[in-house]
Amino acid sequence: MAQPLFTKQDLAQNNGMMTTTLPVEQEPDVHPWDAIPAYAATVEQYRSFRRDGFLIVRGLVLPEHVDELRSHTEDLLDEKFDVSPWVHSKGGEEPESRLQMLHRIHMGHLSIPLWERYMLYPRVLDVVQALTGPDVLAMQTMLFMKGPGSNGQGFHQDSYYIPTFPDSLLGAWIAIDRADTENGCLWMSPGANAEPIYPPKSGYGYGDIQLDGIEYVQGVGGHSNDDNDPGNTLKQIADGYGPREVPAVMEPGDVAFFGGHIFHRSLKNRSETRMRRSFVNHYCNARSFTSWGGGNEALILARGNTHMPFAKPKFGTPCAALNPETSVSDSGFVPEMMMATPGGVMAPQEPNLEPHDD
Repeated sequence: MAQPLFTKQDLAQNNGMMTTTLPVEQEPDVHPWDAIPAYAATVEQYRSFRRDGFLIVRGLVLPEHVDELRSHTEDLLDEKFDVSPWVHSKGGEEPESRLQMLHRIHMGHLSIPLWERYMLYPRVLDVVQALTGPDVLAMQTMLFMKGPGSNGQGFHQDSYYIPTFPDSLLGAWIAIDRADTENGCLWMSPGANAEPIYPPKSGYGYGDIQLDGIEYVQGVGGHSNDDNDPGNTLKQIADGYGPREVPAVMEPGDVAFFGGHIFHRSLKNRSETRMRRSFVNHYCNARSFTSWGGGNEALILARGNTHMPFAKPKFGTPCAALNPETSVSDSGFVPEMMMATPGGVMAPQEPNLEPHDD
C-alpha cells in the first residue's frame, strides 16, 4: 500500500493545509571580480606601447583594491602570513629588519589567495589582452616593499630572465604607493624595446645569441644595486638611451605595462619616511612556449584559449582556465580568409579547406 504524502501529524502542524517545501535553487557563487567594470585600451595607448616599449595606465586598479593590497603588505610586516619560501634575497645579505627581509617576494600566488586574485585582476588583464593577447598566460607574481634607504635594481631586460617563444612577455607593475624620483620609482628607456636581448657571458640568462655581433653582458640582476651599478655591463649599452630615459612617476592604482626587451631600472629610495610598494605580474601570449617556471603546464590561462597545456588557479579566481573562451586565434573563428586559389588568384576561402601539398 502506498504511503500517504501527508500524515495527520503533518496536517495538524499546518492547520489542515497540505504544504510542501520545494528545493530552493542555489544562487551561483559570484566572485567580486565579476562586478569590476571592464577597461578598454585605446588606439593611442596601443601605439604608445608599440612605440616606446611601455605604457602607464592611470587609475587602472580601483582605490578599494589598492587599499586591500596596502593592507596586505601591513599584514606581512605583522607576520600574519608566512612568505619565507618566496622571499628573494641577494646572496650573503643578512636583513637588518623585517621590512628589509620582505624587500622582494616572489610567486606568492602559489600559497596566498589574494596574490592569485591580483594576478588575475580583470582590468589589468583587459590591457594585457589588448597588448599581447588575445590569449593570455599568467606567469609570475612579485611584491616589492622598498623601504627608506633601500637600493634599487640596475638595468635589465625581463626576457633575459623569462624567455618566451614567440617572444611575447609583458610586465604589469601596480603602484601601491606614489612612486617618484625621491622614493625610487622605475626608470624607462623609451625605444629600447627595439633592442635584442643581451645574453650573459656565463651563468643564468637568455639572449639572442643567433645575432652576429651580439654583445655578451655580466653582472645583470640582483635587487639591491648601487645606483652607479659598476658591475653591470648592460648599463654601458643602456646608457646610450640616457638622454631619453624617463622616470615612471605613478600614483597608487596606476599600472605600468612594459615588454621584455625594454631597458629599465630603479634607483635608491632617498626618502627618510616613505615606502615604495608595488605588486608586479608577468604575462605572455598563451600560444607562446616557455620552459620557465615549470613550463606552460604550470602557468595559468588567464584569457582566451590555447593549444598549449596550462594550469588552473589554485584558489578558484575566475579566469579562462576554468572555462576556456573562444578566441580569435582558434581555427574557424574567422569564417573566410584571403588565400591563393589553385587557379592562382587571390580570393576569400574557408580556412583549413584550401587544397595544398603536404
